[in-house]
Amino acid sequence: MRTRAAAWAARLRDMDPRLVDAGLALGLAAASAGVGHLYHPPGWPPFDALAYVLTALTELPLAFRRVAPAAVLLASCAAFAAYLAAGYQPSLNVWAPAVALYGLTAQRPFRTAAAGAALVAAVILYSGLSAPELGLATAVIQAVALPAVVWEFGNNARRVARRNHRLALLTDQLREAQEERARQAVAEEQRRIARELHDVVAHHMSVINVQAGMAGYVFESAPHTARAALDTISATSQEGLRELRRILTLLRSAGESGAFGDWDSPMPGLARLADVAARVRAAGVPVDLTVTGEAHPLPPGVELCAYRVVQEALTNVLKHARRDGRQAGATVLVAHTADELCVTVTDDGSGVAGSPGRSGGHPDPAKLATRPGHGLIGMRERARLYGGTVETGPRAEGGFAVRLRLPVAGGTTGP
Repeated sequence: MRTRAAAWAARLRDMDPRLVDAGLALGLAAASAGVGHLYHPPGWPPFDALAYVLTALTELPLAFRRVAPAAVLLASCAAFAAYLAAGYQPSLNVWAPAVALYGLTAQRPFRTAAAGAALVAAVILYSGLSAPELGLATAVIQAVALPAVVWEFGNNARRVARRNHRLALLTDQLREAQEERARQAVAEEQRRIARELHDVVAHHMSVINVQAGMAGYVFESAPHTARAALDTISATSQEGLRELRRILTLLRSAGESGAFGDWDSPMPGLARLADVAARVRAAGVPVDLTVTGEAHPLPPGVELCAYRVVQEALTNVLKHARRDGRQAGATVLVAHTADELCVTVTDDGSGVAGSPGRSGGHPDPAKLATRPGHGLIGMRERARLYGGTVETGPRAEGGFAVRLRLPVAGGTTGP
């Protein structure tokens, strides 16, 4: 029985409210007409055609109580007053104004509902006074109590409706905020992927390009040097392929699971800076790597950030820095402190801003800033993710400097 009742309640909730109101109006009209036809208290006229018409005019407007609650209340009260003035028994049709008042109170503000309650109280008082056997006190109590009870129910319904409306608005706002966060997360992942690909491809391809050119130049005159260059190309390309496979594996796992993979493992870190320096030395750029301070465990993301910044800075030295027509040298200083990791990459090139591919200097940082995802921009974005900063620019004594500072005390593991 409970299951069946719950099913019927669910069906009623899912029905169109206008059909529910129409059914209510027809049901009340039919019940009042049926009772009036069968019930004839002594001293009251029988139910005739006029009584049926006034009953219909009292009950049927309830079908529109959600559309025009004030008009429905006025029409129902007027028809009920006419029904009482015609001398018919007052016990019928009294619930129609009460239902109309409920609809008005549930939908309209206080003043409108108060006026409607006063009108209903007057009509019900008239109904009580039409039956002298009830007495004045009973008529007054009835006229006050019934509108008050209906008023309370209507107010509760209005408060629930307003609360539900606010809840629906908050739900929509929350959904929009979640969608915006999802879009931002996707955009951030795209930027991170772009940085990874740029760092891997730019560095390794730069080394390969330099080594391939040197191998071709000395292929006949210095075969041992050419062979060493080819060995460097092989090792560099293998490492580049490994890093590209790591990125592609993470992307593949993201496509299968719907979430991006763990970018924190496995990742290159500070321990592999010597390999980067060795590759750049093999490409013809003297690199001096110095580590100071007591090294302590760092979050993988922080180590990756430092590694990529050094890799990008040395790649720029390899591609752009010149000194008197020759390749400039570079110095990498990694300083560990209790609350900060400081990485500085300097070169002794001309320090003059230039364009890639032209002799003399580095690309203009201002011009690089206009190229989304380019090296210097990528460095700053990486550092920002971990609460750090990157400073770049020509040195007063000549050359170019890149300085990375990352907080490490109580540091986060990063994205």
